[in-house]
Amino acid sequence: MDADVFFIHAMTPLHPGTGQGIGVIDQPVARESATGVPFLPGSSIKGVFRSECERGDLAQRVYGADAQSRETFAGSLQFTDARVLFLPVRSLNGLFAWVTAPFMLQRFLRDTLLSGSEKLEAVPDLDNEECFVASSTSQIVNQANDERFVVLEDVQLRAQESPELSQWRKHLRKVLFPGDENGQNSFEDRLCVVSDDVFSFFLETATEVNAHIQLEEETKTTRQGALWYEETLPPESILYGLAIYSPLKATRQEVEDVLQDTIQSPLQFGGNATVGQGLCWVRLGEREGA
Repeated sequence: MDADVFFIHAMTPLHPGTGQGIGVIDQPVARESATGVPFLPGSSIKGVFRSECERGDLAQRVYGADAQSRETFAGSLQFTDARVLFLPVRSLNGLFAWVTAPFMLQRFLRDTLLSGSEKLEAVPDLDNEECFVASSTSQIVNQANDERFVVLEDVQLRAQESPELSQWRKHLRKVLFPGDENGQNSFEDRLCVVSDDVFSFFLETATEVNAHIQLEEETKTTRQGALWYEETLPPESILYGLAIYSPLKATRQEVEDVLQDTIQSPLQFGGNATVGQGLCWVRLGEREGA
């Protein structure tokens, strides 16, 4: 299978909705049923890329026949769902941290075996009171009485450096922030790995939940039944997925050209485009030897 890794970096709140409420949240984000990890459906990603492509016949050969086509055929590019890899979580120091967990990184490594990206080492497991940071100068680390710790939301964790995480930050800083030295340094300073259990807690509590209302035009009061709560992934969330190529209708070079043209500007994913939600940068991972 021929595939490349892609990353989606949210600039504004991102709402990959499910269409049905759960509990007090009327419009939650889409989550994997087994892990609870938020994701953006691959069909939604493909739809956005297709709508941005202005290549005529080439667009159909890359993405498949459209509704106006006289024949039905599959295109040469498919997208998997994009899963959260790094979640921004409020930090006592450094404003926020990009947080992930060993399971998320291990799954990323497994998925990227399908691409030619650089091979990285797995980050070891850690207990629920520890966290790994990428460098000794990390902005999110606090120090008191020779103890180094990180406070994320209301959770305090012992901080220690990880050689494996240092390798990750050197690789991903170039991919996520190409040509942006300030962005690369910020990513290094805020990178943090917590245990799978603690990360699961943040996946439930560190998303944004906002109330929405509709007003009566004349009275400016809330319209009957027009109050709902909507969950979004916060700005700075980073997701990843796979773009899979097959030589059905277009060559690999044609597909790459279309992709590169499309990601030169931010794209809009999910709902609420009219209020500026879902604006994201898309980056393609580097292939080994490239």
